[in-house]
Amino acid sequence: MEDNNNSENFEKEAKNTANEFKESWNQSVNENRENKKLIAGILAIVLGGFGIHKFILGYNKEGIILLVVTLVLGIITCGVAASAAWIIGLIEGIIYLTKSDEEFFQTYQANKKPWF
Repeated sequence: MEDNNNSENFEKEAKNTANEFKESWNQSVNENRENKKLIAGILAIVLGGFGIHKFILGYNKEGIILLVVTLVLGIITCGVAASAAWIIGLIEGIIYLTKSDEEFFQTYQANKKPWF
């Protein structure tokens, strides 16, 4: 009978521990979502032409594209291409910051949508 109580107590303790871990994990994930959204949005508005916001979100290829367009094509086209890259960054920053945290996470981090 005593073994049965010990196993029931162990089971309850294990469930409580698992629930606490799950809650702390969910809270940590939610905090990371908000922080990435905010930093990516601000960097897109301020430094959008350099593609830094793309690197923050893990889109290295797209970040390099924006960087090359701004630096190389910007020189060749007397700033026209660079202006286009900065406008893209501005638009993306506004889009990032106007989405809800969950929608931002699902769109840009989980589903990996690289542009707009």
